[in-house]
This record gives sequence, C-alpha cells and structure tokens, in this order.
Amino acid sequence: MNKFNINAIAIAIGLAFSAGATAQTMSKDEYKSAKDGIAAESKSAKAACGSLAGNAKDICRAEAGGKEKVARAELEARYKPSVNARYKARVAAADANFAVAKEKCDDLAGNVKDVCVKEAKAAAVAAKADAKAQMKTANANEKAAQTSAGARTKARQQGADARKDAASDKRDADYAVAKEKCDALGDAKTNCLNDAKARFGKS
Repeated sequence: MNKFNINAIAIAIGLAFSAGATAQTMSKDEYKSAKDGIAAESKSAKAACGSLAGNAKDICRAEAGGKEKVARAELEARYKPSVNARYKARVAAADANFAVAKEKCDDLAGNVKDVCVKEAKAAAVAAKADAKAQMKTANANEKAAQTSAGARTKARQQGADARKDAASDKRDADYAVAKEKCDALGDAKTNCLNDAKARFGKS
C-alpha cells in the first residue's frame, strides 16, 4: 500500500514536535510573528503554483495548503501546549496528506484510481486512529498521575481500549481497499471478496 506522505509536511511536523517538546511556552509576540511567517510562506508557495497547469497545479496547491494548515496547528500546539492541541496537529497532518494523495489519484483512471483513493483514505484513517489512541492514552495517564493506583489501572485499560479501537478503524479501512481491488477481477471477484472477508474478519 502506498503511504501517501508529503515529505515537506512530514519533515516540518517532525522538527516542530521535537522543538515544541523542549521549547518554553511562546510569548504572544513570538506567536504573532510565527503566524505571520506561516501566512507569508503559504502565500509564496501558492504563488509558485501559478506556473504549473492541470493536475500538477492542483497537487501543488494542495501541498501548499496542507503545509500551511499543519504549520498553524503545530504553532497552536507550541503556543498553548496540550494533549488536544497535539492531537489536532496530527489530524491536520493526516488531512493534508489525504488532500494531496487524492489530487495525485486524479492522474489515474478507472479501478486503479478508485483503489488509489481508497488507499489514501485508509492511510488517513490509520493516522487519525493512531492520533486518537495517543490522545486518549495521554489523557488517561495525566488523570492517573493525579489519583490512585486504581485509577492508574483504569488508565491502562482505557489506553488498551483506545489502541483496540484504532486497530479496528485501520482494519475497516484496509478492508475497503481490498474490496475495491476486487472490483477489477471480473469472474474472480467473488473469491477475492471472500478472501478479503476472511482476512479482515468480516462476515
């Protein structure tokens, strides 16, 4: 399965998270300056797309827009650090990757395009499921740190439940990809679907 990563966005997130983990809380002036910088960089990136045409231009715009949204979400996470802010930054990254992946799928046609879109969606679902599991686990651990051993046990259970939910979401998304691939097989479609159901535990 293609992973549909946007290198620039992935690198930006990695740098921002590592910096955010060690940096002091930003001042209001630093926040405003960073926000203005993001807007200026995004404007420049979108303007550069003007020299392109067709789907290449659409991909360029999606990449520029995605990078801006991720940068803004990450800035918020650094300005007002919280579990929820980090979750929103991860979701922004998943949405940005998906938007670019969908545009790239437009270069394809028929079942190949359908599979491409399903794979892009599956990657987004997986990323968001992981983000949600991390958020729930972090929230549970924070509460547990403030209470009793019994609460810590409950926190571990909540974390396990969150990871289980994430695995289920990913399995459903991968099953959707497998079903879409079966559509191109003609007479072998039924066997393909049965195999997919067995592989992903669907009845």
